[in-house]
Amino acid sequence: MNATKKKIGLFLTAPPHGGGEFQYSQSILEAALALPENRHELIVAFASDQWLKLIPTDSIRIMPLRSDGFMWQRFKGKLWLLMGMPLPFWRKCLPFLIPDVRKILQENCDLWIFPAQDTWSYLLPVPSLSVIHDLMHRYERRFPEVSSGFTFRQREKHYKYICRYSEGILVDSEVGKNHVMESYGMTNEKLYILPYVAPSYIEKEEGMLNDMRHYNLPPKFLFYPAQFWKHKNHDKLIRAIGNLLGRIPDLKIVFTGSPKNAYEDVKTLISNLSLSNQIILLGYVPDEDMTAIYRRARALIMPTYFGPTNIPPLEAFSLGCPVAVSRIYGMPEQVGDAALLFDPSSDTEIAEIIYRLWTDDELCNTLSRKGRERAAIWDKNAFEKQFAKIVSSITKK
Repeated sequence: MNATKKKIGLFLTAPPHGGGEFQYSQSILEAALALPENRHELIVAFASDQWLKLIPTDSIRIMPLRSDGFMWQRFKGKLWLLMGMPLPFWRKCLPFLIPDVRKILQENCDLWIFPAQDTWSYLLPVPSLSVIHDLMHRYERRFPEVSSGFTFRQREKHYKYICRYSEGILVDSEVGKNHVMESYGMTNEKLYILPYVAPSYIEKEEGMLNDMRHYNLPPKFLFYPAQFWKHKNHDKLIRAIGNLLGRIPDLKIVFTGSPKNAYEDVKTLISNLSLSNQIILLGYVPDEDMTAIYRRARALIMPTYFGPTNIPPLEAFSLGCPVAVSRIYGMPEQVGDAALLFDPSSDTEIAEIIYRLWTDDELCNTLSRKGRERAAIWDKNAFEKQFAKIVSSITKK
């Protein structure tokens, strides 16, 4: 190997059903694969064989993490931290406990990248570039999925350790950067803004060729792709739809996403408001079908309470699907003038946004055009160039 090359490890743990975390990990994988070969040597470690479909194994060195007890040791590491035991001692012991850890250390990489804000970023005694997607357990404490007693304590320890042990931390926006700085006293020098980008699969045409008849999509519908967490705010969106039936009797909306802690409440509310003809629950939809759904949708509407920013508006922009999102955190910065903004706590305001999207063809055409223009400004190439600059900056230290 050329002595000037930097050895970079990429550590992939997000499962395909992991939603945005998996999508983000795919973008980081592609950016890592695009690093200049004359300056970098890449090795990819992964916990799920699903990643084999995305890694060019004929040209990239891989490290399947399959030693007995690998994930069990991760669980024990988290338990160790929650009990208040010293992390430095655990980091020293880990290589003696798990063969795969010894293999990772033997690679002697200049940097390991952890795109899933993984506990391994500090459980492993390696130089790490980690990520903090959000600190909503601090800023949206009303939601139990991030702020119940056990979960809050776990997240606090987790992010504190990421900040302490990482060589650098990726954040999605200025808002995200400020959140980390004010929450954990981080210095500006270790924080790197890398805005999200639409995953590359969203622009592939394969999804258009799939037989979509089994989804039984209506000719006209709004679209909300989100796992059924309470913070995704399906509740307000459903109530807004109920308020519009007199004005838009043919209104339809499609929900996709895996069941989470709000799923049963969502189904009950749909039933109580007699909206089963207006709301279509598709459940988990594989990536290869998402393109076709976006292209068929009248618009994306996303009333989430969580940010700072999100990936679905970027997917919609790249495909010319009009967008409306919550007017909170970093989302106005993310979408600019290419989307409609609304208060996610107001079902009245959401209803008015829906009415405009459903009835105003000129508005939708304008949003579609502006979305494509915005997607062209921050695209896959721009993302990869910024990622390469960040990796270079850290490995030069």
